[in-house]
Amino acid sequence: MQSAGDSKCYNGGFTEVVSLMIVLSFPSRLVWGISLTALFAIQGIAAAEDSMITAHRGASDDAPENTLAAFRLAWQQGADAIEGDFRLSGDGVVVCIHDADTARTCGVKLPVADTPLARLRQLDYGRWKGEGFAGETCPTLAEVLAVVPTGKRLYIELKTGPEIVPQLARDLERSAVAPAAVVLIAFDEATVVACKERLPAVKAHWLTAFKESSKGSGDWRPTAKAIAETVHRCGADGVGMQARAEVIDAAFVETLRRGGVGEFHVWTVDRPGDAQHFAGLGAVGITTNRPAFLRTALTSQ
Repeated sequence: MQSAGDSKCYNGGFTEVVSLMIVLSFPSRLVWGISLTALFAIQGIAAAEDSMITAHRGASDDAPENTLAAFRLAWQQGADAIEGDFRLSGDGVVVCIHDADTARTCGVKLPVADTPLARLRQLDYGRWKGEGFAGETCPTLAEVLAVVPTGKRLYIELKTGPEIVPQLARDLERSAVAPAAVVLIAFDEATVVACKERLPAVKAHWLTAFKESSKGSGDWRPTAKAIAETVHRCGADGVGMQARAEVIDAAFVETLRRGGVGEFHVWTVDRPGDAQHFAGLGAVGITTNRPAFLRTALTSQ
């Protein structure tokens, strides 16, 4: 996901963020296909309250985005979850990279969808952030899953269409990470539909940014009503929204809830006051480039 406008964060007041974290003991191939309702009934587990600070592309303020170095650093910095961007390589491997090509982070332009994993691995994904990160490579989804500790969560943003879902499902089913520790997120409605059809035990959030019809008009789209309609239409479990405090207030959230939207998270928030605002409204996740800073700032208040 991209930062919201020119600033990555917005104003407000902090309360505790609610997060559902369930660790399952069933064999993963059995659990991934069970509906969430049946899963909760089988486990008999209630939702737990916890602060949910999600590291945007890992600890991306301090380490090269979407690399294992950034994800490991996020855990060291106290993140509750990590968020990464995923695409299909030319040979059908789910890889972690935001852009459609490698130019911005590697200095060499290769279209990800046309390039096999072995060639993508030859590029350096870390040097642009600092010599200490030289040699960082493009991780696969399987490798990212392998560094998610028990009790933590992974937000998987799908940057493609539904074609990624079959391989995504295979990677998840082979992983030791529990279904309840994964949230699938996508801007594309059809991709959300495919995720819920193939992986009903995994939560999925539809993503949306906001656009003002004309500068200063205060007419922001989509409206809360339109968001609720989209969430219902694609079968999503919630929505991930660009963190605009001038749009998302108590009335906006109430309209979402009346429309059947069960939960929401926001991106990208790098200031404590902004995290306070959205968490106070009931956000289940606060996505940030600066997990250590945000954690320290919030716990000191």
